[in-house]
Amino acid sequence: MKYSSEIIIEQNLDYVIEKLDSRDNLKHWQKGLVKAEHISGTPGELGSKMKLEYDMDGRKMELIETVTKRNFPKEFHATYSTKGMHNHQENTFESTPEGFTKWISKNEFLPTSFFMRLMLVAMPGAFKKQSMVFMTNFKNFVENGTSVANA
Repeated sequence: MKYSSEIIIEQNLDYVIEKLDSRDNLKHWQKGLVKAEHISGTPGELGSKMKLEYDMDGRKMELIETVTKRNFPKEFHATYSTKGMHNHQENTFESTPEGFTKWISKNEFLPTSFFMRLMLVAMPGAFKKQSMVFMTNFKNFVENGTSVANA
């Protein structure tokens, strides 16, 4: 399944990238994040890997992020792998005429198990909704300092 999401963040591109390019900030916009642990490579750089652990209302999930392209401030691409699913994400960033930042996130979810294949068919909207939740949380964090860390 492939889809794109986009959002306008009312801050300049450099500030947005500064906030995005910080492992310490993940907890402020990725609700349910319990732990972000660097596992290989130079953190945030091409080929590096990080383990992300989530608790989403009692549903525990572990993802491995692998950076596949890093060309800040314009692009950041990564793959996210978990049991039964592989996600390839391409994020692009551009300045708007107003001096804001447009974030476009292209996702491709590839199920690696029968169960996850059924989930994609039965509930494609859930994946799109979760992407927008993270993007909206990031926007609120950057624009207003609103954190979901203790929500």
